[in-house]
Amino acid sequence: MWSWVLHRITGVAIYFFLLVHILDTALVRVSPEAYNIVIGSYQTPIMGLGELALVGAIGFHALNGLRIILVDFWGVGTRYQRAMFYGVLGTWAVLMIGFAPRHLMHVFGG
Repeated sequence: MWSWVLHRITGVAIYFFLLVHILDTALVRVSPEAYNIVIGSYQTPIMGLGELALVGAIGFHALNGLRIILVDFWGVGTRYQRAMFYGVLGTWAVLMIGFAPRHLMHVFGG
């Protein structure tokens, strides 16, 4: 159940990010000055943490999507779905442990 819930939450979060991204990128055609102000507001530590959350959401959503494909199309996928979910969580954690320190050093100027 948790993989289903997390997959939906991350999917909706990614959708809203893409919507905002398209709108702020389209702003450059309306007013380049306003676009520069918006992009400048993104260069804050809070937005850096938001980027970390976005990368985490995309990574989990992608890995869990691969797990769902295996459950749906692999003959014995349903038998191993719990183990694959823990594999997704482990792989996601390893990837985030590798990404987060470097990203946070960049965000906080370390």
